[in-house]
Amino acid sequence: MKDQLTYLAYASGWGLVKRLPEPVADALFRRIADMAWRKQGKSVLRLESNLRRVRPDLDEAGIRELSREGMRSYLRYWCESFRMPGWGKERIRASFTPEHIERLDDTLAAGRGVVLALPHMGNWDLAGAWVVVRGYPFSTVAERVKPEKLWERFMAYREGLGMEVLPLTGGAHTMATLAKRLRAGKLVCLVGDRDLSASGIEVDFLGEKTRMPAGPAALAAQTGAALLPVTLWYDETKVMRGCVHEEILVPEEGTRREKSAAMTQAMADVWAAGVREHAKDWHMLQRFWLADLEPRPDKPNVRPDADPDGPDADPQPVEAQA
Repeated sequence: MKDQLTYLAYASGWGLVKRLPEPVADALFRRIADMAWRKQGKSVLRLESNLRRVRPDLDEAGIRELSREGMRSYLRYWCESFRMPGWGKERIRASFTPEHIERLDDTLAAGRGVVLALPHMGNWDLAGAWVVVRGYPFSTVAERVKPEKLWERFMAYREGLGMEVLPLTGGAHTMATLAKRLRAGKLVCLVGDRDLSASGIEVDFLGEKTRMPAGPAALAAQTGAALLPVTLWYDETKVMRGCVHEEILVPEEGTRREKSAAMTQAMADVWAAGVREHAKDWHMLQRFWLADLEPRPDKPNVRPDADPDGPDADPQPVEAQA
């Protein structure tokens, strides 16, 4: 029954919200965001806990105001996502303005593959649709969700936007397929700012330890593709902003694990600066730092020197959301 209700809620969103006049839909989702913010449920409290690390300079009144803006940003993402299947190419083109897109254009034009790595900021689906409309179909990864027909609906939605979507779990050779695309000079886009499993790469993020997936860095190092971190944010207009940052280079020395760790830390530093500047648009409503995790003594850790793409490591390339 819970799975069925979940599916009906998302199906209603796709079926009804896209038919509403845009001002009505915007006002509705803003109202939902404010209601959730006032209720202060677990997700809002977790968001505020995360924001205290991002903006330690703010007092509690400032954090509360920032979390309200954060919930509005998060619900804007969902409103746009429900409405995007009805958008034409021109609307998608006009809805996103990234800085330094030449870093992507020039690399792909040279025949070299690219890994675009994004945190949970802004609307990553809109950014992906914009890239496809620009002429760059790409491959990505999505987490399987229950019920199965909801997963199929998410797959159809993203594939309808022009993405090749590979399953995070339950799919054969996902990493090998991504590597093949990159070696052919294609584009891979991965959301990669959270992997709290024992096989994640430990990084410093805004002064505290967390883990991020090894996949984006490992794929770039193995295939020769360029690793380009991206940040996204909303301004006060209907246009989302973004930036394609400079390439994260592969270190000349070290083991594969050490190289992946150094690249992942460099990527985390870029994202940390973006999150600090645009804190309201970081949609992190889950536990993120290791200090917030509940201990799991029954689960052994992967060896710290384990190869991220070796047989004793978690093969998941990214912690993706549907």
